[in-house]
Amino acid sequence: MTTFRARYGAGPLHLAVTACCLALAGAVVLTIGFPALWNTETWWQSIGLWFVGAAVVHDAILFPLYAVLDRTLVARLGRFVNAVRIPALGAGLSLLLFAPGIFAHGSETYEAATGQTQEPYAMRWLLLVAGMFAASAAFYGGREILRQRRRRNLDVHRARLHATTAGRRDSAGRRR
Repeated sequence: MTTFRARYGAGPLHLAVTACCLALAGAVVLTIGFPALWNTETWWQSIGLWFVGAAVVHDAILFPLYAVLDRTLVARLGRFVNAVRIPALGAGLSLLLFAPGIFAHGSETYEAATGQTQEPYAMRWLLLVAGMFAASAAFYGGREILRQRRRRNLDVHRARLHATTAGRRDSAGRRR
C-alpha cells in the first residue's frame, strides 16, 4: 500500500473514483455522439471546444500565473495573505457566475423577458467585491487587535511571574 501511494501519489480509492469518472465521461460521449459536442453554426459555442480550451488554458496558462502570484503574495504579505486571498477568490467566482449580466451578454433577451436592463449588474458586482474586501480587512484588523492584546497580557503575566520568583528566598535566607 505504501509503495502504491508513493508511486501513484494517492490511495487506490482515488484511482478507482478517477477511473469511474473517466469511464462515465466516455460513456456519455459515446451515447450522445461526437457531433453533439460541436456546434456547426457557431463554432465558439461548442461544448468540446470549451472543455478542451478550459483545460488547456487553465492548466497551461492560468494555473502557473496564479501560482506565481500566490507565491509573490505569500512572500510580500506574510500572515496578511489570506485577507487578500479569500475576497479575491470570492470576486473571481462571483465574476464567473455573473459575467453574462456584468458584461451585458444577451441584454436584448434579458430586457424582453424582464423589462429591465442589465446596467446595474457591474456596479452591484463592484460593490459586492468592495464589501468582501472591507469585511476581510475588518476581520483581519480585529484578529490583529486580539493578538496584540494576548501578547501584551502574556508579557504582563511573565513580568509578574519573574518578579515573584526573583523575590523568593531559599531556606538559608538567600535569594534564589
